[in-house]
Amino acid sequence: MDMPKPGPEHARLARLAGTWTGDEHLSASPWGPGGAAKGRFEFRPGVDGMVLLQDYEEEKDGRVSFRGHGVFIVDPVAGDVAWWWFDSLGFAPDPPARGQWRGDVLRLEKRTPRGAARYAFALDDDSLEFRIENRFAGQDDYVEFMRGVYRRSR
Repeated sequence: MDMPKPGPEHARLARLAGTWTGDEHLSASPWGPGGAAKGRFEFRPGVDGMVLLQDYEEEKDGRVSFRGHGVFIVDPVAGDVAWWWFDSLGFAPDPPARGQWRGDVLRLEKRTPRGAARYAFALDDDSLEFRIENRFAGQDDYVEFMRGVYRRSR
């Protein structure tokens, strides 16, 4: 049996590959008071180009305050992008966030017993905007939790 090979949707994800650093703003939430932060993403292809691996660090007040690790795949059955996220809060990443590209923006959504979240990765040649909107259990509307603007540093 021939193993699957990365296709056009994998190539779209691979455009994120590299290191991105930038300024972030976090809104107050159950996890903290919010405020300004610095963020750093590193994306790299893995597993023969079939996944995109992501590492993330957030720095506040001169120290790393949050870390995360993501795994993106192009689901060969559903055809959408699935994103599993592991972080220093320790919640299980089940289910993955799921979504699709709309132009140069990858939009994903996720629902858990804690609430729902929407994510957007807006990609330009040399900049990336990342946004998280949350709707916690008991809330009617989504509210912006985090927004960051990053520049590719390598």
